[in-house]
Amino acid sequence: MPQLHLYLPESDAIKIRQRAKRVGLSISQYLAELVKREIQSAWPEDFFDRVVGGWQGAALQRPAQLPFESRKALAPKARRR
Repeated sequence: MPQLHLYLPESDAIKIRQRAKRVGLSISQYLAELVKREIQSAWPEDFFDRVVGGWQGAALQRPAQLPFESRKALAPKARRR
């Protein structure tokens, strides 16, 4: 597996250490997850389970669709010369 190095301000490094610790990952694992999320071109594997399938309330119901309303036609544009 390739190894990458980066340089960043100390203030950012402190935040990264804190966030990695908060989620129980090493700094390397935490940064790898950030990079994976940023460069992926598909939905995360469990996205729809967490977001769409994660609804905990009453079943959603779509109300009956209303009829289309009648509108006046738009006037044709005047041609410019």
